[in-house]
Amino acid sequence: MKPKTPVGLENPVQLAVIGAAHGIKGEVRVKAFTEDPMALGSYGPLYAADGRSFIVAGIRPAKEVVIVRFKGVDDRNGAEALNGEALFVDRSVLPEELEEDEFYYSDLIGLTVVDETDEDLGRVIAVHNFGAGDLLEFRQESGSTLMIPFTRDAVPEIDFSEGMVRIDSMAAGLDGADAAPEEETSDRSRHRGSRPRGPKAAGGNR
Repeated sequence: MKPKTPVGLENPVQLAVIGAAHGIKGEVRVKAFTEDPMALGSYGPLYAADGRSFIVAGIRPAKEVVIVRFKGVDDRNGAEALNGEALFVDRSVLPEELEEDEFYYSDLIGLTVVDETDEDLGRVIAVHNFGAGDLLEFRQESGSTLMIPFTRDAVPEIDFSEGMVRIDSMAAGLDGADAAPEEETSDRSRHRGSRPRGPKAAGGNR
C-alpha cells in the first residue's frame, strides 16, 4: 500500500520507513531508500504523514538497515510508537542533476507500462520493497493491479521523454498469464537473480 504523503510538503519524496525499536535508548531500525543509507540525516528534517518532523541525532549501519536515533526520542516506548512511519522530504532538497540511468521512484508514478510488442498494459502506481527486492506495481485497464520484479531484466527500458516503461513479459513472469495474484508475483521475484532496477539516488515510493 502506498504510504500517505505528509501535509505541508509540496512535492514529497519518501526517503525511509521506520521499523522496530532497537534497544532501550530510543533507537529504531530504519529502511533507507537513499543511495547511501548513512546519509539519511544530510537532507535536513524528515517528515511523517501527520506533519511531524524528525531530526537524525545518530546513525550507524546494521546489515540491510541503519540504526537511527532521532532527536527527542530517548526511550523504547517512544521508539516503538514510530514503527511503520514513512519519512519524507520535499523534492526541492534533493539533487536535480542525476547521472545517466538514475531517477527518483516518484518520477515513475503515472508512466505508461508497455510490453515488447508495444501493447499498453496500464499505468505505474507505486514501487514497493517488502524485503525481497523492489516490485513495480501498475494498474491495468481493467482496474486490477499487478506487481512485477523491478529488475533490469523485467524492466529493460525507462523512457521519461515518452512517458513509458517497457517490460519483458517473460522476465516479469507475465508470459502465458493475465494478472497474477500479488502474493504469487512477489514470491516469484524472490527467485530472480537479476540486478535491481532501482535508483542510485534518493526517492522512495518513493
